[in-house]
Formats: sequence, structure tokens, C-alpha cells
Amino acid sequence: MNRTYLKLTLDLDFILIAVTAPLKDYVLCHKINTRLNTHFEKVEDHEIFFNIDEPAWFFSKYYFFVEQNEVEYYLISNKSSDGVLVPEMNNVDFFIIIKEFIDQEDLDYLISGLNKIPDIQVAAKINPAKLKSKENLVI
Repeated sequence: MNRTYLKLTLDLDFILIAVTAPLKDYVLCHKINTRLNTHFEKVEDHEIFFNIDEPAWFFSKYYFFVEQNEVEYYLISNKSSDGVLVPEMNNVDFFIIIKEFIDQEDLDYLISGLNKIPDIQVAAKINPAKLKSKENLVI
């Protein structure tokens, strides 16, 4: 009998920023919008199935789109009543996912601005490929 193997690769072509801030998601979103002049809005929750036999887990998600550069920004909670989205990063409260190209100057401005918000303890860029649970961040 012949066997066919299917090899799947994840699209990890995004920038990932980990944010530690002991705030409710909507409070953090408001502070980011005010400080950085962004327009994050609540969208449908990020849904993850950890087991096929169990119900999905839901994590709050916010979205912001910059038309001129066609850059998509997502703010996703790492914690919910169900559990942790990326267990190996359980000390992180939120992730910001940036899809499409953003230049280094804009990225530095964003991270610097996030770190200037008093309630944010730290915001740092991390490499999604090094995470064990990286598939949970694919949107």
C-alpha cells in the first residue's frame, strides 16, 4: 500500500509583539488608541481548538487597519477564562500581531510608544518561529 504524506507549513510572516499589562483588554485598547493615535476596534474573538473532542477556546481580539500601507494590526489577549493561548508565554497578557510590511522606524515608534504607557510593564518584539504554540497565533 502506498502512503501519501502531507506536509503543512505555517504562515509566520508577521511581526509579533508581546505585551505585559495587568489591564482588561478594552482598557488597554483604549490606552493604546489614545496614546498612539490608533483605532483598534473589537472584532470576533480568536477561536482555538486544542482538542477535536472539546469545545473551542475564545480569546478577545481587536483589529486596526492602515489603508495607505495596507497593514493589519491585531491585539489578542493571551489569557481567557478557558486558559492561555500561548502556554510557554504565560507571563504575557497580550500579543500584537502585525501583518504585511512595516518598516523598522514605524516598529520602533510603536514599541517605544507602548513602553511609554504607564500601565504597560513591557512590550517587546519576539520571534514567533521560536514558540512551541506558534500555530495558535495564526489568524
